Amino acid sequence: MKKSSPRKRNTTSAYAASGVDIDTKMLALKQAKRLIQSTWNTSARSSWGSFGGGFQSPGKDSVLVSSIDGVGTKLKVAVMAGRHDTVGQDIVNHCVNDILVQGAAPLFFLDYIGASRLDPATISELIRGMAKACKANKCALIGGETAELPNLYPEGEYDLVGTIIGSVAKKDMITGSRIRSGDVMIGLHSSGCHTNGYSLARRAIFDLAGLTLTERIPGTKTSVERALLAVHRSYLNPIRETARTVNITGMAHITGGGFYDNIPRVLPDGLDAEIQLQSWTPPPLFRFIAETAKVDREEMYRVFNMGIGMIVFVRKAEADRAMKAFRKAGERPRIIGSVKKGRHQVRMIES
Repeated sequence: MKKSSPRKRNTTSAYAASGVDIDTKMLALKQAKRLIQSTWNTSARSSWGSFGGGFQSPGKDSVLVSSIDGVGTKLKVAVMAGRHDTVGQDIVNHCVNDILVQGAAPLFFLDYIGASRLDPATISELIRGMAKACKANKCALIGGETAELPNLYPEGEYDLVGTIIGSVAKKDMITGSRIRSGDVMIGLHSSGCHTNGYSLARRAIFDLAGLTLTERIPGTKTSVERALLAVHRSYLNPIRETARTVNITGMAHITGGGFYDNIPRVLPDGLDAEIQLQSWTPPPLFRFIAETAKVDREEMYRVFNMGIGMIVFVRKAEADRAMKAFRKAGERPRIIGSVKKGRHQVRMIES
C-alpha cells in the first residue's frame, strides 16, 4: 500500500495561474477568525470552519443554520451559452448542501443578482431555476435583491449569490464531533464540477484545448456545454432518507478546497481521513482537465470534487445498512475510505 507524502503548498499551482489562489483565501479567513468570533454571543452555535453558521432559536429547542455562497466563474460559461436556469438551480442546491452537513433542513432562501445592466430575460431564467430547486428542496424563495451597477460588472455579465436559512433540533445537530477512529467514509457521486474550479476548468478547456461549447469532452459523448453546466446536485433527499435508519456521525460537502480543505472541517483533532484512491474512478472531465493543464494529482483533489460531491461518515458496523439505504434512495454510493488516528489531515492511499 503506497501512501502519499505530506502535502506541501504550491504557490505556482495551475489554479493560481488561472487567477485563483486558495492559499491566499485560507490565510485571509484565518486572519479574520478573531474578528468574526468577537461578534458571537451565547446563542451562536457555530464552530470555526463550519459549512453553515448555527444560531439558537429564541425560546425553542432548535438551531437555525445559515449559509451564503455564490456560483463563481461558472457564470461565465452560462453567459457564453446564453443559458441561465441551471446556475439558478446551482446556487440553491449548493447552499442546501452546506447546511445539510449539520443536519439542517432548509426553510427559506434569498438571492442577490448584480449586473452592469439587468436583462429581464436573464433575470427571469435565473429565478425560474432557483424556484425549481427551491420546490425540489421544499424551501421557500421569499425574496432577493437585483442591482444594476454600471462599470462595476463586465458588460453582459452578472453575479449570483444566495443565502439560505434552515433549522435542526439541537439534539439532531451534526457537527462531526462524534466521528471516531474506525468510522467509514461513504462518497456520493457528483454531477460534474458543481460550482468549483471553473477558472481552471475554463482555462484548460477553452484556452489550452481550444474547444467550443458544442464540441465533446474527449473520451465522452458529452458536449462541453452540457458537462460544464450540469446542475450542482442537492443531497438533501437521499441523506434524509438514510438518516432515518443510520447514525450519521459527520458529513463533508466537497466544494472549494476539494478533499484536502473540506474534510478536516468536520474531523475532530487527532484523526485523519484516509482516502482509498482506487475506490472510484474520476469522470473523464477531470482527467481531461488534469492532462490538458498539466495539473498534478494533489492539486486536482484540492480544487475539484473528482466525482464525489458529498462524503458521509458512519460507524463501520452500520456501513452495509447505510450503503443499502443510499442505493434505495437512488444513489450510487462508494466506500472511499476510513478514519484513522493521526494529525488532523487527509491522506491519499494508493493500494
